[in-house]
Formats: sequence, C-alpha cells, structure tokens
Amino acid sequence: MADQISNISTTQLFNYTLNLADNSLIMGHRLSEWTGHGPILEQDIAMSNIALDLVGQSRNFYQYAAQIKNKITPSGDGGKGTPSVDRGTTEDSLAYLRDADEFKNIILVELPNGDWGYTIAKLFFFSTWQFLLYQKLIPSSDAQLSAIAEKSLKEVTYHVRWSSEWMIRLGDGTDESHQRIQKAIDEIWNYTAELFLPSAFENACYENNIGVAVSEIKNDWTQKINDVLKEATLTSPAAVSSPLLAGKEGRHTSFLQEILDDMQYLQRTYPGCKW
Repeated sequence: MADQISNISTTQLFNYTLNLADNSLIMGHRLSEWTGHGPILEQDIAMSNIALDLVGQSRNFYQYAAQIKNKITPSGDGGKGTPSVDRGTTEDSLAYLRDADEFKNIILVELPNGDWGYTIAKLFFFSTWQFLLYQKLIPSSDAQLSAIAEKSLKEVTYHVRWSSEWMIRLGDGTDESHQRIQKAIDEIWNYTAELFLPSAFENACYENNIGVAVSEIKNDWTQKINDVLKEATLTSPAAVSSPLLAGKEGRHTSFLQEILDDMQYLQRTYPGCKW
C-alpha cells in the first residue's frame, strides 16, 4: 500500500475505495429487504444471495479503506498524536458511524426497491456497470484493489446473468409485466448517468494507474444494456441531457438517510458491535 499512497493523495485513494464499498453496501442492503418477500422461494433465495455477495464485497473494500485511513491518521484523531477511543478506523466505523453526507455511493443504489421489476431493472443496470468496472480494475497497480475486483468479478458475473434473464422474462412476458418493467426502466434511466461521470478522486486514481476511467466503459455498458432490452422487446430511453454528479460528492436523497437509520441503529445504540 505504501507505494500507491506515495504517488497519490491518500484522501483520494481513501475516497475511491469508499465509493466502491458504499455502492456495494447500500445496494446489498436494499436487496436484502426482499428477503422473505420474493415472488417465489427460489428467486427469494437468489436475491438474498446476491445481497450477501454485495455486502461481502463491501467488507473487503471497507477493510482496505480502514487501512488507508489509519495510514493517514494512525491515532485516529486527525493526526494530533492523541490515541483515539476506538484505536482507529475500522470497517464497522466506516459502515455504521458515518453520516449520510459522508457516503460516496451513487444515487442509483439508494433508490427504493419498488416492485420486483423495478428492483430487477436497477440491479441489471448496476451489475452490468460493476462487471465492466471490476474487469478494468483487475490490472490496477494497487494490488489490494486488484485482488478484491478479481474475487468480486466471479460473483458479479452471476448477478448480470441472473438479472438479464429476469429482464427478458418480464419484458417478453405478459402485457402487464412488459408495461411495468418498461416503466421501471424509464424511471431509473436518468440515475444511470452518474455511473459514467468521474469524480475528482476517480480521476486522480485513474491518472495514477490505480482506478478506472468510468467514462470509458459507457459504450460497452450501453451495448450490453441495449442487447438485452432488444431481446426483451423493451425500449431504451433517450440519453440524459444534463447529467450531474451527486452521490459521489456526498449529496444524497432522503432515501439514504432512511437506510442508515435502519442499518446503523444497532451500532449507534450499542457502540462496539462487530460484523
């Protein structure tokens, strides 16, 4: 880790890793809300397993982010030299003790689940992007990020296949399923623009051969999305005219606060709980 940190702002590397962790954690938490509520038992279990995959990915990224943060301020107190009560940043403190404006996840993952079709469309867009991102991240000069991406890619490959099959099943199904999945696509589409808008920390990591130029995976993402939508007899919406960064810069919807109120309750009520 020392080599990477010496060539880039530690804060930028920390934020980059947080972004990857936060995306997986918040999406995983959203999907976990389907546990016990899926349309049939087999698909309920499949959705729950995908949620577990994403939470597992987030843990790997949070553990690395904690290492980076403690490298910045080993004492955990801003570098003043006084030992902190919790002896530094941990994966638990990153997941459970940050406020909403400190999270770096994209807005897409914090949106409510809606109906089954809405969740499937959101997962399909996100998983396809994550698959391409992890592919590009494997050659990273940061060995830790590379290893996490390589391990996670195996799981995300399944997520893309599973959600693609559901997109086709719903789009090429009944009139109602077709209309509802098309409505979901139209409503979610604008939020996909942030996937390809680079933040300052993403640019810095890319310039140092650590991160991925997210704008460069847009064409492959669009091609995959359009191929599946065509097979599903669905229509791809028009391009977003004025896309904006938001979540990566800590500007979120009220939905994220609702998630954190639920997810962080135990840790904030009983400090020191472990994963």
